[in-house]
Amino acid sequence: MKKILFCCVLVIISVHPSHGQQNMLKETLPPEWQNDDFFVGTMPVDDFWWKKFDDALLDSLITIATERNLSAMTALTNIRIAKAGWRMAQGQLLPTLNLSAGWTREKASGNLSQTGDTEAWYGYFSSAISMNWEVDIFGKIFKRAQAQKRAFQATEEEYRATMVTLCAEVANAYFSLRQSQAEMRVLRDNAQSQKEIMEIVEARYETGFASKLDVAQARSVYYSTLAAIPSMQSSIEQYINSLNILLALYPGSLNERLEKPKPLPDFVEAVAVGVPAGLLRRRPDVRASEFSVEEKAALLGATKRDWLPTFYLNGTVGYSANNLDKLIRSRSMQWEIAPTMTWNIFSGGNRINATAEAKAELEQSIILFNSTVLTAVQEVSNAMSLYKNSILSIETLKETVRQGEETLELSLELYKQGLTQFQNVLDAQRSLLNYQDNLVRTQGYSLTALVQLYKALGGGW
Repeated sequence: MKKILFCCVLVIISVHPSHGQQNMLKETLPPEWQNDDFFVGTMPVDDFWWKKFDDALLDSLITIATERNLSAMTALTNIRIAKAGWRMAQGQLLPTLNLSAGWTREKASGNLSQTGDTEAWYGYFSSAISMNWEVDIFGKIFKRAQAQKRAFQATEEEYRATMVTLCAEVANAYFSLRQSQAEMRVLRDNAQSQKEIMEIVEARYETGFASKLDVAQARSVYYSTLAAIPSMQSSIEQYINSLNILLALYPGSLNERLEKPKPLPDFVEAVAVGVPAGLLRRRPDVRASEFSVEEKAALLGATKRDWLPTFYLNGTVGYSANNLDKLIRSRSMQWEIAPTMTWNIFSGGNRINATAEAKAELEQSIILFNSTVLTAVQEVSNAMSLYKNSILSIETLKETVRQGEETLELSLELYKQGLTQFQNVLDAQRSLLNYQDNLVRTQGYSLTALVQLYKALGGGW
């Protein structure tokens, strides 16, 4: 058997401006997780890991799922929403320009005139461009725009996380389907073998060489195997329906393509997962959590800058004239510029509480980041352990099945010669069915564990 090397990595990601995240994480991990010398592998995990199984149908299912899945489409829409929010926040850094043009006709009251009852009529044309600009001297607008950018980047990572999970779910459902079909084949093959043995026992009973008990026992084993087939068929249909839903298709759409059984991939290979520190940063949820920390840090910086004065630059330039042909002349020009400064001296504690809230949210995001990384470490460790041990079990179970087949063959031959009791044949039948079923299940577990390992390492998208 090939020797399989497994190792994991953990990234200690420091997030500006707080270093508490790095220290907190180091305190909770064993020393070997912090030492780059511990890592053995040299190759990163392939992104398109499912192609290693050389199954064109699986490839096509994942391709369709990434294009049609409703959760993926929702996550993609969230990206567009977050990007629009970021662009709007950036727009606050620029001045606002307004263009106005019009004609005014005005009549003054004659009863207000100092010269008597003379009525006065006025009319003029005008056009102007006005500007309003909050000058971001201290950078509070920039900080909020930066926070929106980090929120947008976190949304992108959430989309990637959705896609990684989707690819893993499709592969798991597909391998579970093939596992159930393989278990169905085991049941039917054993049922056929048990039927043949039952007919042998019945023939021996009719000739007086076997008891009625032997016949009843042979039949009970045969019919108990038949009784398990409908339940397995139900599992097959459920996995097919799951794949339909993952691909955003109505139940039954994939039946024709999936009902025909295919063997489980015989994939027993070493997986290089160890690289210099940084591999877990492939995980979109870790990156999204990191961007969330940076978002909260930027918002905290913005609330601190709210304590400083705010500067505005307002201005207008335009033309006014009684006659339209005189409108665009230097004599008709008028303009105004009005720089102003405001400084909030008292706000009833709102700004103090806003800063305290932003600081608490930053601390919370750091805690969530550490939790995300520790969860990632656990998922990688669990997936590697399950995959490694299932691979080790497969070789042993293959030998167990071979011995079970030989045991059944020998016990049946001895029974037909009258040299042993039928109970030995019954035990061999039950054991063989159990061995073969365990082998198929372990092969399926091995594949799903491998999928979980790729998912835990952030591969697949």
